[in-house]
Amino acid sequence: MTQESPNRQTKDAHFSFRYPSRKGADAEGFGLDVDVSLPLRGVTAIYGHSGSGKTTLLRCIAGLQVFNKKTCAPDYIARLTVQGDVWQDQARQLAPHKRSIGYVFQEAGLFPHLTAEQNIDYGIRRAANKPSAEFYDHILSLMGIQPLLSRHPDQLSGGERQRVAIARALLIKPKILLMDEPLASLDSARKEEILPYLESLKEESEVPILYVSHSMDEVSRLADHLLMLDNGKVVTEGPLEQVLSRIDVPLPASEAGVVITASVMEKSPQWHLLRAEFPGGEFWLKDNGEVVGQEIRLRVFARDVSLARESYGDTSILNKLPVKVLELGPDADQAMCLVSLGAGQTKLLSRITRRSADHLRISEGQQMWAQVKSVAIVR
Repeated sequence: MTQESPNRQTKDAHFSFRYPSRKGADAEGFGLDVDVSLPLRGVTAIYGHSGSGKTTLLRCIAGLQVFNKKTCAPDYIARLTVQGDVWQDQARQLAPHKRSIGYVFQEAGLFPHLTAEQNIDYGIRRAANKPSAEFYDHILSLMGIQPLLSRHPDQLSGGERQRVAIARALLIKPKILLMDEPLASLDSARKEEILPYLESLKEESEVPILYVSHSMDEVSRLADHLLMLDNGKVVTEGPLEQVLSRIDVPLPASEAGVVITASVMEKSPQWHLLRAEFPGGEFWLKDNGEVVGQEIRLRVFARDVSLARESYGDTSILNKLPVKVLELGPDADQAMCLVSLGAGQTKLLSRITRRSADHLRISEGQQMWAQVKSVAIVR
């Protein structure tokens, strides 16, 4: 386990899990080595490829992962504190039903013989803190499930079942909501159906969410904080926008890019475009019905950012920014490289060929123009 720095900023939850298996990192004995402090507010995404340890970590937090001498090496460590309360350490392990958590799995897990309302009420009866009638109505409204209460699970779509499961988890009034790839079993249409409800949940609920996903699209749209795992170890963690702007984050080439928070400043009905400002510049992009003054989240892929020494007027690219080269780094593809760029207070990434970097004589501190071919609104 890594040692905590005495100057380390205190946050709301600290997880220290280290238990190398006697059997090695196989399906029956997967090792985990995680020592992080995370904010208990907003959405923290736990991201990584399949088998990286995401669900194992969530099960540790929930108290579902059993620690004993048969499965763990003698020097295993397991400690979890939440808002100063110790939920687990070497001397004890708080039972799952005594931890104030709501858990939403990949499958909704509704009882087939009960209606949606009865499934929800079953969860409430087992809760330590009963919700008020006002809170009950608020959660049902937030998840948009009032018309579904009399239906049985087989009468609901996959997205509707998950919304009922989320409402059930919230109505026990947990300190933390754990979500283990809640959209993984849904097709694209059902995912788009439920994502706006998850966005509303993030905005309106005070319950912090730990959200496991292997989809960077979901992470970019929902997360405030990002924890990346690989082989049971922490690759990196921090605020989403800061982490994704780094050139050393091991994302596939198709996923490399930044997330930027911007504000809608102007709309052009003639061209069906809007102008969004962010610290360091502005983008023109497709108007999807946003309103002036609205805060939006933008995603800019590194593959869509090209570089030039001068600003060219005769081009179809609308968005051009003066930038400063901050750093150059290697890419998994030996023919390519990543360039970190500063546009005022905002960072961009550009993925270009090493030959282009050499031709342009790109170096740290150099002033250039970034040509952004595509910008997408993710929220």
